[in-house]
Amino acid sequence: MTKSSESQSAGIQSLDTALRLLSVMADQAGPTSLTDLARASDMPPSKVHRYLASFLNAGLVAQGGRSGKYDLGPGAMRLGLAAIARHDFVNRPSEALADLRDETGLTVLLSVWGGGGATVVRWERAAAPVVTSMGLGTTLPLLNSSSGRAFLAWAPRPPIQTLLEAELRRMKRTPALASDFVPTVAGVDALCAKIRAQGHATVDGDFIPGLVALAAPILDWQGEAQAVITLIGTEAEAIESGSHAVQSLIDFCQSYSFAPIVAPL
Repeated sequence: MTKSSESQSAGIQSLDTALRLLSVMADQAGPTSLTDLARASDMPPSKVHRYLASFLNAGLVAQGGRSGKYDLGPGAMRLGLAAIARHDFVNRPSEALADLRDETGLTVLLSVWGGGGATVVRWERAAAPVVTSMGLGTTLPLLNSSSGRAFLAWAPRPPIQTLLEAELRRMKRTPALASDFVPTVAGVDALCAKIRAQGHATVDGDFIPGLVALAAPILDWQGEAQAVITLIGTEAEAIESGSHAVQSLIDFCQSYSFAPIVAPL
């Protein structure tokens, strides 16, 4: 290697190391000591200190007074807020829906919350025919669709409260519509807790004869659903926990989310 290429390689490696250290800092619960940062990043304290000095000069890191601990600074905050402001929760994942369809072999749709509920705004049909009246602009029920259930579990409650109350009243008149949960406030809370724990919502052929569906959210920095991705098929195995389709869906949604879909144990 020439001297110039060696310098270029060293510069890139230094940047990689710096970015890795910033990532380690972002993973910490709060201000962290130099020793703990060195341990977490598997780097010598002296090396970590040199990087921290540069971060302090750039405003990416701040150091506490008495404790001397390090935390992300205002420069890092500006970068994060700029990234959030430019993030598109609909168009960006929409561009990859066809890839998710090809990977799973299932029909894929993307929904956003509209005035009447979960509204389909993107649609990628699988090769295997799915007989359904759904299409672009379709509004899906809150409690009887996987898309609606994903919004129920991860969206802020006030915007959906009126629709939730209306559907609960309807289910009390027709109990058969609530085959897998108790149609009460407590029953809905239990359903939401189950959905959040597993990272996805499902419905089977009891709701739409011949079809199964599973859905997961795309979460913003507050952990609230900005959009929901749904897979639709005909085989019950597709919605079983741990299936290829379930894992592919969660991985897809997580890649466009700011908050973890499945909370770490």
